[in-house]
Parts: sequence; C-alpha cells; structure tokens
Amino acid sequence: MSEVNSKNRFKQRVHEWAEKLDVQVVWLGVRPMKNKWASCSTEGHLNFNTELLDMDEPVWDYVIVHELLHFSVPNHGKLWKSLMRAHLGEYEACEKELRQKVQNKI
Repeated sequence: MSEVNSKNRFKQRVHEWAEKLDVQVVWLGVRPMKNKWASCSTEGHLNFNTELLDMDEPVWDYVIVHELLHFSVPNHGKLWKSLMRAHLGEYEACEKELRQKVQNKI
C-alpha cells in the first residue's frame, strides 16, 4: 500500500474511533515525530507519527484510542486503563511492541 493510501486509511481509522468514543477531532495530522508516537491538545488537535503507517492495525488502534481517551481522561490512571481495556482488551501487547520498536531504533 502506498504511503498516501496508508495515511488516508489511518486517518479514516482515527475518525471511526473518534465517532465511536464521541470525541470531536478538530485537526488531524500524520507527520514525522522524533520522540513520540502521537500527541493531542485540549483543542481537539491530534498528531500521529508517520512511522505508525508501517505497523499493523492493532497497533494503530492502540495509539489512536490511547490519544482519543486523553480528551476525557488526561492521565494514565485506573479510569484510563479501564477504558483502554474496555475498548481494546489486552492492549498491553501493543504497548510492548511499541517499546520494542523504540529499543530497536536506539
């Protein structure tokens, strides 16, 4: 799949999850990021790392849901973890995969 097609599919996936989680996305970008997989602002702006485009959809979903939940839960406490589990089940496998990718880059 071309990068443009991957980026469009990824953005479509973000919008699908945003609708499901009842989150208003004001602005959505996919761009190179040096130190993060994604970021969000309280104004509804989302940025995702282009490196995600080369990963599997379960990892996409993990990062997307992770960020979208921060619109209502600003930390990684018990509520956030409960919501992650409710939407993605055993999400820790994706967390581990992302940590390993970071380690492999170092």
